[in-house]
Amino acid sequence: MIPWVQLDRAPLPDGGELRLKQRGAEFSIMLGTNELMNSRLSGSEEALASLSCERIDQRKAPKILIGGLGMGFTLRAALNALGAEATVVVAELVPAVVAWARGPMAAVFDGCLDDPRVRLREIDVGKLIRSEASVYDAILLDVDNGPEGIVHKGNDALYGHRGLAEACAALKPGGVLAVWSSAPDAGFTRRLAGTGFAVEEVKIRANGKRGVRHTIWLAVRQPA
Repeated sequence: MIPWVQLDRAPLPDGGELRLKQRGAEFSIMLGTNELMNSRLSGSEEALASLSCERIDQRKAPKILIGGLGMGFTLRAALNALGAEATVVVAELVPAVVAWARGPMAAVFDGCLDDPRVRLREIDVGKLIRSEASVYDAILLDVDNGPEGIVHKGNDALYGHRGLAEACAALKPGGVLAVWSSAPDAGFTRRLAGTGFAVEEVKIRANGKRGVRHTIWLAVRQPA
């Protein structure tokens, strides 16, 4: 078997580090002993975008915000689902992840960062959410393994009542907040509903019809 080779490491704002590893054509991003993402497992990350875009497909020139660049699976799926007038803002906190996308993982990204619809920001996604009101048709969050800040403790604020209220305010009426998780979380479902969202919880295989089931919440901002 081809061994894993560590290509790079990147410090995180709260301590710890991300590690980029490669085995043949396969890539992995690790946080400690946790694998955050793998280039062979893209199904649920793609579904995060495709399910969200289905719900806004009648909107002209939609604007969406993706929290977390990752390996670009959510971004590419969004670009495939959206028309030429769309704008896709991607917020990535760790500059090294952007460098990996343009460097060793360029083939995985397949040029999607050069799409004219993409606006890449090296910034905490929470800051973007808090800075704008009724701007986005969809906000897609895949910045942790679920609704808990393990990559960046500041992400905890995204998943509490206040953070959800801020996301709701940043969405246009009828807009969608979509959150990816490796596992279900009943408490998070209740918080979404308690913040004024109409909530749907979807189970998606990690890779098409195979692999473990991941959870995606699709929360629609209701009229005031």
